[in-house]
Amino acid sequence: MGDLEIRPTTAEDIPAVVAMLADDPLGARRESPDDLGPYLAAFERLRVDPNQHLVVAVRDGRVVGTLQLTIVPGLSRRGATRSIVEGVRIHCDERGSGLGTQLIEWAIDESRRQSCHLVQLTSDKTRTDAHRFYERLGFEASHTGFKLQL
Repeated sequence: MGDLEIRPTTAEDIPAVVAMLADDPLGARRESPDDLGPYLAAFERLRVDPNQHLVVAVRDGRVVGTLQLTIVPGLSRRGATRSIVEGVRIHCDERGSGLGTQLIEWAIDESRRQSCHLVQLTSDKTRTDAHRFYERLGFEASHTGFKLQL
């Protein structure tokens, strides 16, 4: 496989990112790749926020992975800053290639560079393969998460 570049997402990358978000049973129910309007509006909000890092992994000119890293300053843990990893997706042709590990390692390194004391993420209960993947990378299932749909 060719060289890999992890770089900030551009508006031109959004169709490929949305396609990856929609390419699994959960995403297929909640994403709409045929209407990019909401995604482009969200991208613009992310692009201008210095605490948001939406990146893509590009191999041979093709977007093959993505994730969003959010930096969150806080008071708890003695005023610690934490990061949150969201929207990790790997193109189906690249799964099992080590790309997911490279993306998460990028997120951890960037979190350190941003002086974060903690990296956290959530994963849907049904994504058992993802849970094993994150545990292999040193993450612990230490909390129970809750969500309220609005």
